[in-house]
Amino acid sequence: MLDPKVIRENPDAVKAGAIKKHFPDRVEAVDKFLGLDAAIRELIPTIDGLRSEQKTASKEMGKIMGTLSPEERERFLAKQKTLKAELQGLEEKERQLKADRDETLSWIPNIPDEDVPEGKDDQFNVEVRTWGEITKPDFEVRPHYDLGVAQGWMDFQRAAQIAGSRNYFLMGDGAALQDAVLSYAVDHMVSKGFTLVDPPLLVRDEAMRGTAFFPGGEEQTYRCEKDELNLIGTAEVPVTSIHSGEVLSEDELPKLYVGRSYCFRREAGTYGKDTRGLYRVHQFQKVEQVIVDIGDVERSKEHHEFIVRNAEEVLQALELPYRVVVVCGGDLGAPQVKKYDIECWMPSRENYGETHSASRFHDYQARRLKLRYRRNENKKVAFCHTLNNTVLASPRILIPLLEIHQQADGTVAIPEPLVPYMGGRTTIGRAL
Repeated sequence: MLDPKVIRENPDAVKAGAIKKHFPDRVEAVDKFLGLDAAIRELIPTIDGLRSEQKTASKEMGKIMGTLSPEERERFLAKQKTLKAELQGLEEKERQLKADRDETLSWIPNIPDEDVPEGKDDQFNVEVRTWGEITKPDFEVRPHYDLGVAQGWMDFQRAAQIAGSRNYFLMGDGAALQDAVLSYAVDHMVSKGFTLVDPPLLVRDEAMRGTAFFPGGEEQTYRCEKDELNLIGTAEVPVTSIHSGEVLSEDELPKLYVGRSYCFRREAGTYGKDTRGLYRVHQFQKVEQVIVDIGDVERSKEHHEFIVRNAEEVLQALELPYRVVVVCGGDLGAPQVKKYDIECWMPSRENYGETHSASRFHDYQARRLKLRYRRNENKKVAFCHTLNNTVLASPRILIPLLEIHQQADGTVAIPEPLVPYMGGRTTIGRAL
């Protein structure tokens, strides 16, 4: 969430940020927050005054009770009872106002960077750079879903019978290729100094709220109502939450984590969209990089470029053409200050398809998570900054892997970095 001080001192900038992100319904939340905040601040002196009066009366009680007549004692006690009831009523009012204010605050989006492009959706994202040559082979490339079924690597029909639409079986070399590419991504990040994390897949609401998936993302989340737990849609949620409620020392930072996990998304609202193949599915695996560091904007910017490069290095090693785009305001989520997407070329789509998202949050998540550090310079406690980015997500990454490295006979060439993970094989599949 935003620093309340920022909203009090510059509400117009906060409203402009919500408008740029195309959250018109959340503009009103700024005024609502300010009204609730003012009511609380106005109430505090009255409550403090009553508490002081109650404390003074409590001290005097022992001294004067013996000197009072029965009638005076009764009046004194009645006054204290009235004072207590009045104070309790105001304290309850304050608690409710604070709960309403905090709930309202959770809906107010982060302020996007000035260089975030204007636009209502992903069609307005701005290309930053491209890598790799998009070539058209002299044979007809089979879409990954046709190739996968023909080779016995995928089964969508049986998966749908068992688990419903947008589910799949990966089998044989299809499953082996997925494990190989995920393992390679993990090893690449560990070699760069990241600590591997195998996180819990079920998390409490506090972690979802802390990373700003709630409120707003409930429709995309699989929820286990009986246990009040949620299946994660990304390792970002548990990994960013590792140090929630803690005060780290500045010398401990930055924390570099890479989480490999299964992920689950309901894909609500995507009926009839990308229904074929592996592009939009309910269950997948991700290797996610997370950085927690000191609250410094320039360092956050450096980290942002760093985590994008990490993902680009993996794609370049796999020889997958891609482009990097900076996400426009309308395609930017509520918590992000700025986001880059990486999109791989996918022949079956005849277009680029998103495979990575790299986000910078400043202290928006850290404030929700109470994730802080103690500065070396003045020993004061401050909120951390957080960032994350996909290193690799599968099975979506199998789309460009199988289509771009496909050969004329239907076999698939294995990119050199994956050969050791595939038992030394340089190709998979049989001639079709």
